[in-house]
Amino acid sequence: MAGIRHIAHQFLPKSVVRFLQKRNKQKRKNAILKQAELGGLKSESLSKILNNIGIQEGDVLLVHAALSKMGFVEGGAQTVVHCLLNAVGKSGHLLMPTSSNSGRQLDFIQQNLVFDVKNTASSMGAISEYFRKLPEAKRSLHPTESVACIGPNAAEFVNGHFGAITAYQNDSPFGKVIEKKGKILMIGVTFDNAGTNVHCLEDAVDFPFPVYHPKLFSAQVIDENGTPHTVQTKVHNPEMSAKRYCDYLIPVFEREGILTKHQIGDAACLLIDAQAMFDSLKNQLDQGRTIYGKV
Repeated sequence: MAGIRHIAHQFLPKSVVRFLQKRNKQKRKNAILKQAELGGLKSESLSKILNNIGIQEGDVLLVHAALSKMGFVEGGAQTVVHCLLNAVGKSGHLLMPTSSNSGRQLDFIQQNLVFDVKNTASSMGAISEYFRKLPEAKRSLHPTESVACIGPNAAEFVNGHFGAITAYQNDSPFGKVIEKKGKILMIGVTFDNAGTNVHCLEDAVDFPFPVYHPKLFSAQVIDENGTPHTVQTKVHNPEMSAKRYCDYLIPVFEREGILTKHQIGDAACLLIDAQAMFDSLKNQLDQGRTIYGKV
């Protein structure tokens, strides 16, 4: 199904793609309304599911989540976030992308918008937005690909993002999840629309494709004390981004024991070993295969 979506986005007219997306969104909304009448997914059930799929006390867990794909959840985003926090416990770390960029990085950076770490909303959905606004959340100071973290060493996970020329370096929150042997949970999304950690390989090696735009951009960011800063950053090259096909990784990772499939409410979910994923991507590159095609 993911492959069909990828082909459709490449070859169908944009107006047709938008129509199909709107129709599917309305179908989901109607289904959620019906589920609400029956009570939907409750906190107790969600906590049990998270435990059963392998989320444990002390985990480092990066979550990409689409609330609308889960069906009706009693308490909405708040319930999902607090169940995830309870699952990793006081000693664990929960991270979520909180990018204010909902489209292409290049389009976003060219708007010369100011990124305010305390006040700029996340464009990554209701769960991400609720999470980043929690008082205990630490948010990375990156203009296009910020990440929020809650946990005893949250600052360690996010501080390396400030001033980073690219968003996915070893010291970024994405890189830290790999370093700390963390897990990635995708709820209702896949690598094609939530594959940020895939890009860590591109920053770690001499990558054979020009994934970044040749220009180095300046951006304005405001830290949690209200102090403005000018930083420089690279953004993805839209021509290369259009060539990505990330979901071919799902059956590969499943065969290698890196990824397991689950269900949370109505949402199909993927649970991934971050370090093993990085190692597999490196091995695939050595064999001449990438998300952009063959080398």
